[in-house]
Amino acid sequence: MRYVPFVMVVAATLAYTATPAAAITNGSADGDTHPEVGALISDEPNPDGTWAYCTGTLISPTVLLTAAHCGEPKQKTATVSFADHYKRGAQVYTGRYIPDPRFSKKSDLHDMAVVVFNKPVPNITPAQLPAAGLLDLLKAENKLESARFTPVGYGSLQPTKKKPRGQRFYYTDTRHQATISYKSMTPRWLNLSLSTKGDGSTCFGDSGGPNFLGGLTSHLLIATTISGADDACRKTNYDYRLDSASARQFLGKYVTLPGDAWSAAIAALPARPSAG
Repeated sequence: MRYVPFVMVVAATLAYTATPAAAITNGSADGDTHPEVGALISDEPNPDGTWAYCTGTLISPTVLLTAAHCGEPKQKTATVSFADHYKRGAQVYTGRYIPDPRFSKKSDLHDMAVVVFNKPVPNITPAQLPAAGLLDLLKAENKLESARFTPVGYGSLQPTKKKPRGQRFYYTDTRHQATISYKSMTPRWLNLSLSTKGDGSTCFGDSGGPNFLGGLTSHLLIATTISGADDACRKTNYDYRLDSASARQFLGKYVTLPGDAWSAAIAALPARPSAG
């Protein structure tokens, strides 16, 4: 289940065939830095003995956000562990698995799903969601080029070449984090790339996981990991914006969303002095 089928990404004028994203490369173990990030756990182990197949983020005490392509047809439930290193027998939570009804396996538009738990997940503070249009506001203020983003996930570590089968992926069921840089943006997609020395990436198994806006300790969830440009997990990451109207239409059914970033910015401006 970890190797989901390829999807076709079509965002505005951007069109390309992409590889579903999976694991953090060139990163480090997350430990307890992002306890709100969890692993989706299979009913049966993968061939290598590991259990995680996708990643998600707690966005309310009872709602975890992940990617719709992580699910199987007619899937009704999903099991999640928030352990930084999952071992069989660790605490898990099972909830209703609900993909965005607009999602189709033929494209990754609306590639979002939630896992809704009957009871709140204890002792974990959910991630923050962005105000509407936050990335557009930051772009207008020329702040995105210097911004840092932090992807987190349970996916494969740095892939290696192993002939004759090509890339070899290595999984540990451990939550990892990295930093990555801004490349470009469309109305639905945030494109991040390894453009600075020390940047990391996402890879197989990180799908559905978070990209936090800010440094390694940020909890502001700005986009979810969907795809990557190559099997080596060393190029552009394609991430679904959570500040877009499309994403908010789905998320608003399950959580209370922040307001509009532009309105908040205008309200924060100093008042004009009165005439006279």
